[in-house]
Formats: sequence, C-alpha cells, structure tokens
Amino acid sequence: MRTLLYSTLIALYMLSQFVPLLALNYTIGVIAIVALIFSFFHTNGLYRITGLIFLTLGVILFVFNGLPWYTFLLHFQSMLGLLSLFLVLPFINSLIRIGRYDKSLSQLLRDRVTRFTTLYKRSFLVSHFLGVFLNMATLPLLIGSLKPSLQAFSEEMKNKYFCTNLLRAYAICLTWSPMEVLVSRAIDITGASYHFILPIVLGIVVIAIAVDFAISGFTYKNLPLTIELAQEINYKNVNKKVAQMLGMLIVFVLVVSWIQQTLEKGFLFSVVLLLIPFSILWSVMIKKTKSYLRVTIPYWKQRTKGLADYFFMFLSAGFFVGVLSISGLLSFLQPIIQEAAETPILLYLLIAGYYLLTSFIGFHPLISLTLLAEFLVPILPHVATLPLAVVLITCGLATVMYGPFSLSVSLMGSELRINPFLITRWNVGFAICFMLISVVVAFGVEKIFY
Repeated sequence: MRTLLYSTLIALYMLSQFVPLLALNYTIGVIAIVALIFSFFHTNGLYRITGLIFLTLGVILFVFNGLPWYTFLLHFQSMLGLLSLFLVLPFINSLIRIGRYDKSLSQLLRDRVTRFTTLYKRSFLVSHFLGVFLNMATLPLLIGSLKPSLQAFSEEMKNKYFCTNLLRAYAICLTWSPMEVLVSRAIDITGASYHFILPIVLGIVVIAIAVDFAISGFTYKNLPLTIELAQEINYKNVNKKVAQMLGMLIVFVLVVSWIQQTLEKGFLFSVVLLLIPFSILWSVMIKKTKSYLRVTIPYWKQRTKGLADYFFMFLSAGFFVGVLSISGLLSFLQPIIQEAAETPILLYLLIAGYYLLTSFIGFHPLISLTLLAEFLVPILPHVATLPLAVVLITCGLATVMYGPFSLSVSLMGSELRINPFLITRWNVGFAICFMLISVVVAFGVEKIFY
C-alpha cells in the first residue's frame, strides 16, 4: 500500500511539472496528507519527533495567519522533488551491484597492503568513489570488507578508523555527486551551473583529502599490517569496471545538463526524470537487462516501503516551510542576511555556522537549506551565486560526517554499536576544517572572478 501511495504521489507531482492544473495540485495535496498519515504509523524516533514538530508548527502558523482552509492542501509540494529522488535511487544502486562494479573496487582494498596508512588511503578512495553510486549502502559494504584486515587492533581503534575514514570519504564524495539531492537543490536555488561548480568543489575535495591523509599519516604512522589475499586480482577486469563507472557518470551528467537546459525544470527534476530510463539503458548495454529487472523491482519495492521516515519528515517540513514562507514570521532575519551579503566572507561564515547549529538541533541539511533559501532568494541578484552555491553544498554536506542526528552517523553508530555523539567527537574538528577550506576557496573565487 505504501509503495503504491508514494509512487502515485511522486508520479502526479512529476505530471504537474508539465500540466499546471489547479485541480491536479489539490489532488496532490490530498494524496500527500494520506501519505503523511500512513507514514506516521511506520516511523519512529527522531524522524517522528522532527516531523511532528514541523507539522505542529506549520498548523499553528496556518491558523495564526488566517489562511483559507482549502489552501491547506497546496503547501505540501516544496519537498516532493527531494522525495522523488529517494524513490528512484534504487534503480542506479541495483545497476552497480548487478554490474559487479562494487566488488571490483573492493578487491583493490586488500591488494599488496602492508601499512595501516596505505589501507587508510585506499579505503578512503574506494569509499569516496563508491559513495557516488551506492550512497549510504557504501558504509556497511566497506565495514564488512575491512573488518578482516583489522582483527589485530582494539575495538576502539577499529571503530575510530571506520568512523573517520569511511564517513569523511562518503561526505566529501557527495559534494560533487550530480545524484546528491542537496547538490541539485543548491543549484536550483542559486541558478549556478553544475559545470562551473564541479571544478571548484573538486579543488576543495583534493585539499580536504590531502589534509585528512596528512592527519592519518601522523595518527597511524609505524603501524604494520599483514593481509592475506583470498584470490588473485584480475586487474584487467577491475580497470574495465572502473572505466565503465566513470563513463556512466560522465554521460549521465551531460544528458542531465542537456535536459535541464531544454526543459528548464531544474537540475533535480532532470536527474529524477532520467535516472530510471538511463539505468535500464545501461543494463542493456552491459547485457544484463533480465537480471537487472529481476533484482531491481523487488529491491525498489523494499526500499520504497522503507521511505516512511523520509516521507513523514519531509512532507511535514515542506508544509511548515510553505506556510512559513508566506507568514513573514522570520522577516526580522532578512536584514541580517542582507547585511552579511555586503561582505561575502561574512555571509559564507554565517552559512557555515548556520549548518553547524542546525545539525546539532537535529535538522536534516536539506531542511536547513530549504529554510535558508527563503532568506537567500532576495539577495541572489546582488551576490556571486557560484561561490554561494559552493558554500551551500560543501558546508551542508559536511554535516553528513558529524551530525549526531544525521542518517549516516546513525547508521554507522548502529553498525558499530556505539553512541553517535562519539562519532561526532571524532569528526567535528575535521568537518569544521573542511567548511573553512570551502569558505576560503569560495571567497577566493568571488574575489578573482566577480
């Protein structure tokens, strides 16, 4: 039932982007409320609490502003674009598994590794690359792959290794991934081009990786490591798989960019629109269509069923943000943003601090960005949107490696059976360093090109 409900809601939302009918918008509102109610009974923990807070605040604001009762149905659409991506991501994840791209990369982890620092760098790079395609599935996959290599070390050292190495690599890789929701959202808000953002973000990524490798080199120096390989690696096959993955990513980005310019519907919408047909076409090219469809359909149903947490929290947050945007309640913050915009580096630092604060309160970075967007829109014509987009993306996704309430940190804590706040303590210093690197680079871009 949930699979059908969520799919219908997203399908109607996609249709509404091409057929702007008021009746269709009301229909979407009705189904969104039904989805919200169904999701409530299948969610728990922080997602339920956060969703209830957003929903309650939204209802209070709606009543306080005296809005017509029938317009209640029209305030649920702001987050549907984000939920659309969650719905279609399993199609690309299944393709990576069917094509055995993840296995080929994982083999490289244990080949000719004799030092701890070598393993750290290699697993970091594999996690970084896999994270682009497998998203959070990368974390449990690599934890399982690495555990045999770390048996000689204490539990605390192993846990710290996993949390610093894998989470940092995963968070950093998201900053340049065209399939990351926050990247698409920041592009849509600022109007900046992904092609211009990419080289700047990649520069920040290279600097951040160099800093992390320097830190790990000092932390794990002189630690010997002995790993026995179960089988010899076929380098020809591994290189072929890596080349295919790179080719897939490049072609996908080019086609998405073309669709975005042609339809003028935004980067996120273009990604959602193309992800399923692109994945199926790729399975045809590697001659694994039957096995791909056989695995993907059940996997998609299972993952869609499990989206109750996201649908409840994001539909509630979307309603709150929609009502908040027309309430004028936070208008007193607008002068602060406008004044900070006069000094770009101050604006960038303000954004970094904002993400830092909201992540500890429990806000998902997407929700933080959506709320922040309401105040950024008026200043966009007067600021350099390219460096602004870079800061929004990098500082927002830095929360993935340290936010105590973030899904990635919670997943890691659950896998390792440790407190998420311990993971926060291990990563927050590096995350702040990453944010500051991003702010400095963005300020440099602003000074040089604007």
